[in-house]
Amino acid sequence: MKYAILLPTDFSDNAWCAISYALKLYENKPCTFYLLHAWTFTNSETRTYITSSFIDNLKSESKTKLVALKEKAKAKTTTNTHNFKVIFSTNDFLSAVKLSVKVYNIQMIIMGTKGRTGMSQILFGSNTVSLISKIKSCPILAVPNAYEFVKPKTIAFSTDYNRFDTTELEPLKYIAKLYNSEILIVHVNKENDLSDIQTHNLKRLKVNLEDYTINFNWLDQKNTMEDTIKYFINTYNINLLAMVNYKHSFLDHFLKASLVKKIGFNTKVPFLVLPSYD
Repeated sequence: MKYAILLPTDFSDNAWCAISYALKLYENKPCTFYLLHAWTFTNSETRTYITSSFIDNLKSESKTKLVALKEKAKAKTTTNTHNFKVIFSTNDFLSAVKLSVKVYNIQMIIMGTKGRTGMSQILFGSNTVSLISKIKSCPILAVPNAYEFVKPKTIAFSTDYNRFDTTELEPLKYIAKLYNSEILIVHVNKENDLSDIQTHNLKRLKVNLEDYTINFNWLDQKNTMEDTIKYFINTYNINLLAMVNYKHSFLDHFLKASLVKKIGFNTKVPFLVLPSYD
């Protein structure tokens, strides 16, 4: 069965960057790519009277753009094992994604970090934050704006070892297997020793990843958690960062910050958010 990947788009450059990344990431894997556009009408012009035909025309234009985007993606792909389908939805963005994940058995969502109206001073736009916060059944890979594809040969997985579920790592392992990646496991030190539960989970993690090249790293926290992880990414030439989206975790608190300020945490590498089952 082909891998099912959802590609939300607002027709922005960042959305196309994410689509291009997805095509390269899975170029040697049979996939079905679902290009999703959640259409909403916004009265950007000063109109006191808007006809239904005017709205229908706008909707038709977006449908045409979505089909054209599919053809553009097809032309860019380098294999005949990629299929492309379009989903045009009049639901709000979050509802459209949730429904698509369920109906089409989506196994990965790949999207840009910011949309058409994204501001330069933020890392994640509101749609990205909304998905990461609300979508708990599917991994999400957020691709930075203008990111040039690099094979993910080195993947950083940040964990505090407080929780562990073997199913949570499957999307990460899937990518690592495709590229024979080294997985660098990162624990940011807030204590001198691990607790019993942390030690237990560390052992389970070693067993779960015994067929992969892994490297364990214990880091003293430098200023903030964000700075420490950013330092690790830059120092070890990380190509992809992964975290599990646990409740009350660093990622959970991080996303609740004011639209995730760029000044605090700009990794400049794709960010894989793994769903939790806690």
